[in-house]
Amino acid sequence: MRKVLTFYIVMCFSCTAYAQLGGESTYQFLNLISSPRQAALGGKSITNVDYDVTQALYNPATINVDMDNQLAVNYSNYLGDISYGTAAYAYTWDRRVQTFHIGMTYVNYGTFDGYDENGISTGEFSGSEAAFSAGYATQIGYSDFYIGANLKLISSKLEQYNSFGIATDVGLLYINEYLDFNAALVIRNFGTQLTTYAGLKESLPFEIDLGFSQKLENVPVRWHLTLENLQQWPIATENPARGTTDLNGTQTPEEVGFFSNIIRHTIIGLELFPDRGFNIRLGYSFRRSAELKILEQRNFSGLSFGVGLKFNKFRFSYTHARYSLAANTSFLGLQINLQ
Repeated sequence: MRKVLTFYIVMCFSCTAYAQLGGESTYQFLNLISSPRQAALGGKSITNVDYDVTQALYNPATINVDMDNQLAVNYSNYLGDISYGTAAYAYTWDRRVQTFHIGMTYVNYGTFDGYDENGISTGEFSGSEAAFSAGYATQIGYSDFYIGANLKLISSKLEQYNSFGIATDVGLLYINEYLDFNAALVIRNFGTQLTTYAGLKESLPFEIDLGFSQKLENVPVRWHLTLENLQQWPIATENPARGTTDLNGTQTPEEVGFFSNIIRHTIIGLELFPDRGFNIRLGYSFRRSAELKILEQRNFSGLSFGVGLKFNKFRFSYTHARYSLAANTSFLGLQINLQ
């Protein structure tokens, strides 16, 4: 049945987009990683305030004049041969009005063979989703705080079903230039469906993230700490496959304690030589590791690493992220200085 196949696509992709939260809302692609740099730092980094124009796709408060006339395009051949990419551009109007930002996120799920409930072929069908965003940020008075917002228009097509939605992201950023320390709070995907797939209105993947980063004084390293999905507690659920059975046949389910829930909200990252033309980046997502690891096998789930290279007006980025023994993913990015 076509409706069943469409539901299967949505569920499969939702599971790849960080398993335990998948399937609870529509437009799950809105929380996909926006750039190779972000992917390398664990998947969610919200405190970079520099040239990286794609950073504003996740935290609009980071929009700044260093992004002026920067154009970025990023692409990933995601899990299950799903293709997705992002694009971003920023323009500084003048010193008073400051900088405007636009961006795009696009996902193509590929083509599928459709069958009805009797197993009769109904032909091929496809699925794709896209979101266009426009953002702006401003300093709060003469303080060290900045606030920004993105307005997103969302389009989704899954087989014969279409849906349109609207959402906004709001970010608050604190910058301490003396300590070279940044902190940020982001509320993402607050919005609604304007039209539904088949008459049933679904919620959007609302998310709250808190992040910190600092460049060390005598070492060319910036560390990142992100606490993700703070809107949900607990974030972990028991995995039936990880239960134990004793000699008497008594089954004991997996125990997910308080500490396990805390750690699954945590992402850490390091960027070596953050201000130079060549960067090395490392990250680790504890939730991805906990949910996708295979017991008694070492597969480094949750680990990601990447590099960045500046050449004249071009910046190239590459990241490899570990998910499981079955599949991993790579992310490519190019940023061009159009000035």
